[in-house]
Amino acid sequence: MMRILLFLATNMAVLFVFNIILSLTGIQSQDTMGLLIMAALFGFSGSLISLFLSKTMALRSVNGQIIEQPRNEIEHWLVNTIRSQAERAGLPMPDVAIYHSSDVNAFATGASQKNSLVAVSTGLLNAMTKDEAEAVLAHEMSHIKNGDMITMTLLQGVLNTFVIFISRMIAKVVASNRDGETSQGMYFMISMVLEIVFGFLASIIAMWFSRYREFRADAGSAELVGKQKMIAALQRLQSLHEPQEMEGQLAAFAINGKRGGLAALFLSHPPLEKRIEALRNLDSLNSYK
Repeated sequence: MMRILLFLATNMAVLFVFNIILSLTGIQSQDTMGLLIMAALFGFSGSLISLFLSKTMALRSVNGQIIEQPRNEIEHWLVNTIRSQAERAGLPMPDVAIYHSSDVNAFATGASQKNSLVAVSTGLLNAMTKDEAEAVLAHEMSHIKNGDMITMTLLQGVLNTFVIFISRMIAKVVASNRDGETSQGMYFMISMVLEIVFGFLASIIAMWFSRYREFRADAGSAELVGKQKMIAALQRLQSLHEPQEMEGQLAAFAINGKRGGLAALFLSHPPLEKRIEALRNLDSLNSYK
C-alpha cells in the first residue's frame, strides 16, 4: 500500500503542477492530434517522475535506513533471506531497509529490477514468525520480479494522457462561443475540474490493477517459499487486525478493509480472506501468472 500511495500522490502532484503551467502559459494545441501528443507528454512525465522518485520518497516517508552492514542477528537474517530469494528468482540483490514502526508493514519499490528496494518495519519482524516474515519478503520480491512498478507507471501514464486529452477537448467545446472564440478563464476552470473528476474515475482502473497484482505476488510468494507460509502470513494479519476492527490501516502488503459496494472499487488490495482463498486454489493462482 505504501508504494502505491506514494506513487499516486507524487504522480498527481507533478501532473497538477504541469497542468497549471500549461494553462497559465496559454500553451494549447491547435488540432486534436497535437493535443493528444501534448497530453501524452505531460501524462507520462508525471508517472515517470513518480517512478524515479519512488525509492527516495518511500525511504523518507518512513525514515527508513538501508542496511549497509548488518548490525545484529535480525538484520543478518533479513539480508540473507532476501539475497537467497533474489538468487532463486533470478533477480539482482535489492537494497534492504528497515524502519521503526509498530505497523505490521513491508513494501517494495524502485524504478527497475536493478534499482529496487525492499523495506520492512520492526513491527512486522516482531509480530511474525520467521516463516511468515519470509513469505512476506517473497511477496515483495515477486512484485519486483513481475515489474509491477513499471507496469503501474505505464498504466498511469496512459490514464493521465486520456484524462488530460478528454478534459481539454470537452473544456474547449464548452468554453467556446458560436464564433469559435474560447474564453481562456472558463477553459482553465472547466479543464481543471474535469481533470479532477476524470482522474478520480481513472483511479478505479489503477486500483483494479493494484488488486490484480497482489494476487500475482501472492502466487509468486507461494512459488518461492510455499503456499502454506503465505497463507500463515495472511492469517497472522487477520488475527492481528480483525479483532480490533482496525479497518483501513496499513498492514504488511495489504489493507484488511471490508468495505463493499462502490468503496470496494477504490481498494488497492483485495480483502485478506479472498487472498487466502486464492492461495488455497492452485488453479486460481495459476490464472494470475
